[in-house]
Amino acid sequence: MSTKDWLEKDYYKILGVSKDAKPEEIKKAFRKIARENHPDQNPGNKKAEARFKEASEANSVLSDPKKRKEYDEQRSLFGGGFKFPGAGGARPGGYGSSGPSMDDLFRNATSGNQDISDLFGGLFGGTTTRRTTRSPRRGTDIEGEVTIDFTQAVEGTTVSLQTVSDAPCASCRGTGAKAGSVPKVCTTCQGSGMKETQTAGGFAMAEPCPECRGRGLVVEDPCPDCSGSGRARSTNTMQVRVPAGVTDGQRIRIKGKGGAGENGGPPGDLYVLVNVRPHPVFGRKGDNLTLEVPVTFTEAALGADIEVPTLNGPPVRLRVPAGTPNGRTFRVRGKGVRKANGDYGDLLVTVNVQVPSSLSAEAEAALRNYADVVGSGNPRA
Repeated sequence: MSTKDWLEKDYYKILGVSKDAKPEEIKKAFRKIARENHPDQNPGNKKAEARFKEASEANSVLSDPKKRKEYDEQRSLFGGGFKFPGAGGARPGGYGSSGPSMDDLFRNATSGNQDISDLFGGLFGGTTTRRTTRSPRRGTDIEGEVTIDFTQAVEGTTVSLQTVSDAPCASCRGTGAKAGSVPKVCTTCQGSGMKETQTAGGFAMAEPCPECRGRGLVVEDPCPDCSGSGRARSTNTMQVRVPAGVTDGQRIRIKGKGGAGENGGPPGDLYVLVNVRPHPVFGRKGDNLTLEVPVTFTEAALGADIEVPTLNGPPVRLRVPAGTPNGRTFRVRGKGVRKANGDYGDLLVTVNVQVPSSLSAEAEAALRNYADVVGSGNPRA
């Protein structure tokens, strides 16, 4: 297997595991893919056959500790996802249709006076040039917080949320310069926003330019409203949909509703922390609602049909069998929280046998007569 394959292919992604996955996780993932895509199980299915071969190749590397270590080191060196040029036809540099190997590249770079940066400039189809255009920058993520009722959390609701985020300054339109002036291209990074430094191994490392802080522009006469940053605080009110079944303390991600991006970059995301007020009667356990229902001693002993409430519907009748002990839980199907697949959880009803705090003379006599009839056995024996 060539170094080119190792740099271009993400074996972890192919098997669907994380980069710190344990050997048993890799083995389990490969077996699942192999079982679903084996040629014997999918005769004539070219797609399944290709998937099987791809997974086998990934497993042969990641299941071998030595190969996996070498693979991780090489991808870390080039940042992962390194692509060799010339997907078809002849490759640059006269290496032929099979493309250069890493050994060929470094051998040619060190055989003469060629600089390593020239090597990679030629590899990607031309000489190295300093980037002078400012790259797009993604907007910042922002957070908000809402408090909703128990019923709203179960059924879902729409709430109004006010957010504060960074946006282009209205006074200078995001330039950071005072009205009547314009920012100048940073002479340190030539407008790229990045500064390159050479490491001991001859590689160029890029980091945000300390002079312009990655903007690529230097403001000599700053805008008084944003102090030259080009950004200002923006208040925005939006309607946020809280899905059914949300739990207390859950964070909801709303893509693209965060801070505005710069230079054509995408906006950030909005994260909403949901607080749920407790219900005076109902509780919750996952997708099930919980409810405690008091019953009398005679109802528990002799049995009874009782009515129990539901969260947003009519009461339902529940049969309490004779001899029901205190704390027994009954299940009412389909009266719980709506699940993501459209089904509903259940209502869990727990019986709480009530003991009278005082008795009339007749009731006390009747209970003593009952005790004489059933005997004086010790339930704690």
